[in-house]
Amino acid sequence: MKMHVTALRPGDRLAADAYNPFGLLILSAGAVLDDNDINRLLLHRIEYVDIEPRLPETPGQASTDSSQAATAVARAPNPFTRTFNAAVHDVRNIFEHIRTTGEISVQVLETTAELLLDELRHERDLVRVLLTSVSHDQYTYRHSVQVGSICYYIAKWHGYAESDCVRIGTAGLLHDIGKARIPESILNKPGALTDEEFAFVRRHVEFGYELIRRSFKDEWYALGALQHHERLDGSGYPYGLKGDDIHPVGRIVAVADVYSAMISERSYRQKKHLLEVLREIYQMSFSQLDPHIVQTFLRQMMPSFIGKAVRLSDGRVARIAMVYEHDWFGPLVHVEGEFIDLSREKHLRIEEFAV
Repeated sequence: MKMHVTALRPGDRLAADAYNPFGLLILSAGAVLDDNDINRLLLHRIEYVDIEPRLPETPGQASTDSSQAATAVARAPNPFTRTFNAAVHDVRNIFEHIRTTGEISVQVLETTAELLLDELRHERDLVRVLLTSVSHDQYTYRHSVQVGSICYYIAKWHGYAESDCVRIGTAGLLHDIGKARIPESILNKPGALTDEEFAFVRRHVEFGYELIRRSFKDEWYALGALQHHERLDGSGYPYGLKGDDIHPVGRIVAVADVYSAMISERSYRQKKHLLEVLREIYQMSFSQLDPHIVQTFLRQMMPSFIGKAVRLSDGRVARIAMVYEHDWFGPLVHVEGEFIDLSREKHLRIEEFAV
């Protein structure tokens, strides 16, 4: 029976091979699907697959055909978007509470983190989290929520225990909490900061560390705030730490923070193109950012581009058919009826995503 991918369930068995739009085999007939398989089908832009008939539903369960299920899924409000926006609202309240009382509202923070991270555990479309747009409107609050979300996933991809993934995700959520002590007129200033203003903004890492230490016993939270602007080559702040002197949590938050900041629209500049951001992060992994964390991040990000239209350096529009771990920015593309391996054809490169 034909089933829309969004209506698949773990345990469904494929009745026929599943190919992506470029004819590449993704899953073979007989495969018993799990969440990773379903996410893989989504990433490859496969809409429908053939599955073997399911066992009869238990009494009381509603029975609908696949098209009705797909329509219901498509029309239903996205739970992650609702949770993300609610978390942004809560983070704003936490900042306002600090500005009023000088203290973190621990109960609100813990509840916000619990609801957000619980939603992330069940979010199938990881790309939605990573590509969530952060506009300059409420930038600090939205950025905090996105960084917390990305930190959770990076920790998960690195094999941390679930309890530690939660700790690292919460550290990401708290990483910029020290900005509550920076006047909003400076944070949202449309032009360049003065030297004095810039020096004061840099102190947010120390302000955050002090606030967190007063409110929480978990040292990881405090280190995420203190060290997320440190760099492996010693070029960061506040202490110019190098290499192993930077805690693993500080390194994870640093990657998530750089990514989120680069793809975001700010009051003083437009957001950067996604591919440009990933290239910059990759280059930073040779000196400033942890290369293992960046490699893990790219390994999860790049498959999301399969099926995307891109403009090549010769002006032609192609679609990405496959990505390679040995050359993230030289994928296999399909253009004008032929496949071109950009990892071999070095005279061509992707310039941008086509509109």
